[in-house]
Amino acid sequence: MNSNMYADTPTARLPVTYPITAIVPHAGKMCLLDRPIEGDAESLSCEVTIREDGLFFSNGGVDGWVGIEYMAQTVAAWAGWRARLRGEAPRIGFLLGSRRYECSRPRFTLGQTYRIDVHRQFQADNGLGQFDCRIQLDGQVVASATLTVFEPTNAEEFLMGTTRE
Repeated sequence: MNSNMYADTPTARLPVTYPITAIVPHAGKMCLLDRPIEGDAESLSCEVTIREDGLFFSNGGVDGWVGIEYMAQTVAAWAGWRARLRGEAPRIGFLLGSRRYECSRPRFTLGQTYRIDVHRQFQADNGLGQFDCRIQLDGQVVASATLTVFEPTNAEEFLMGTTRE
C-alpha cells in the first residue's frame, strides 16, 4: 500500500464531536464502529475495539473479511458527518464494491483497538464515489482496499425505482 495515499489531504483535520450513532444510518448492533476521531473535507478516521458482544464476534475475534464493513461504515460516517456540518441528516448509501482488499490477519482480535481511515478519491454529482481505505493497529496497516459507493439523493425513491439517478 502506498504510504503517501493521504499526502494530498488538507492538514486542517477537525475532531468529530458527534457520537457515531448520530452520523451513520446503522442502528443497534448493526453499527460496528465505536467512535469517530477526526476528519476533513476528504477523509475521516474512526475506531473500533473488538468486543465479545460485537455482531460478528466468534472464536476470539472478528473475521478479517469484516474489515470491508468497517471501511464502508467509516465512509458512511464521513458522509454523515459532512451532512451534519451542513445542518442535514445523514442519508443512506450503498457499498457497490471493493477492489484490492488485502488483510494481513485472519481475524481482528478481542480487546484490540483498530483505527479505520478513509479518503475520498472522487465523488460524482450522481452520488457515485470512490474511497481509499485502510485499517491500522498500533500504527501498522493491517488491511486496505478501495471502495466504490453510491449515495442517491433519495434512497427510498431509488430503491422503489421511481428516480432517474
